[in-house]
Amino acid sequence: MLDIIQREAIYLWYYFDLQLRQIFWYWVVGIVIGSFISVFAKNWIHAAAENFGRRVPGIFGLVFASVLGIASPLCMYGTIPICAAFSRKGLKDDFLAAFMMSSILLNPQLIIYSTALGGTLLAVRILSSFVCGILAGLLVRIFYCKENAESYFDFSSFDEPDDHDTDPNLLLRLLKNIWRNIKATGLWFLAGIALSVIFQRYVPAEATAKLFGKENEGFGLLMAATIGVPLYACGGGTIPLIIQWLSDGMSYGSAAAFMITGPATKITNLGALKIALGAKHFALYIAFVIVFSLLTGALVNLIYF
Repeated sequence: MLDIIQREAIYLWYYFDLQLRQIFWYWVVGIVIGSFISVFAKNWIHAAAENFGRRVPGIFGLVFASVLGIASPLCMYGTIPICAAFSRKGLKDDFLAAFMMSSILLNPQLIIYSTALGGTLLAVRILSSFVCGILAGLLVRIFYCKENAESYFDFSSFDEPDDHDTDPNLLLRLLKNIWRNIKATGLWFLAGIALSVIFQRYVPAEATAKLFGKENEGFGLLMAATIGVPLYACGGGTIPLIIQWLSDGMSYGSAAAFMITGPATKITNLGALKIALGAKHFALYIAFVIVFSLLTGALVNLIYF
């Protein structure tokens, strides 16, 4: 028995070390770039969002809102108070919906992490987040921006977020932000590698291919969208899992569906979203995310198979 345990420990450490060395620098570069943007460009991005929201009309405003949402480095608990501040300054719900939706799905740090998935899936992730933001804004504009229509959001419970990047020394400010990012993502990153190692060692590749592969497309997309809810805790932590599933036969469409529903339904985000949306609009948000993820996954499979 001891020999078996020792052998398995050696196998697991080998796989863990291999995967860590493969993606560690993506994580490091993502943290550094994300922190740099947060320290030196965050205020500019949010000021630009406010200016575009006031001055750019129609669909072009939603395009800019989605782009700026992706560029924003804040997590959900920072994004919603920012949107609350925008709302108090008169920005419309459709602009806020586009900004918030794309910001939920993607940020500069996660873009760098996702380069480990390869150019194709990186492009899919960026484009799907961008389109999802625009579509969310359009739907809110159609149904909730008419005269006398109810507001889609309720930001009465949210104040502007505290700014932690206040050290007068710019280098120290950057280093402190990097350290906060390491503390926030490091354990999840290692946990994601550990989960991928367990899948690699004990789950046959044929099972993954059958569950998420092209041959069982509809069920595979639905499963990928569904497991994004409990498994997605940190963007960096899911990258090793996706890489392992792809190597075992997961389709690009299933990966795309997972990358949409995961951050959009992340457990730590849902509480704040429920408060900001209310019960009815929260249900509409969940339905929108699921439908969009399934359609995106089906389209990606159609293109890449």
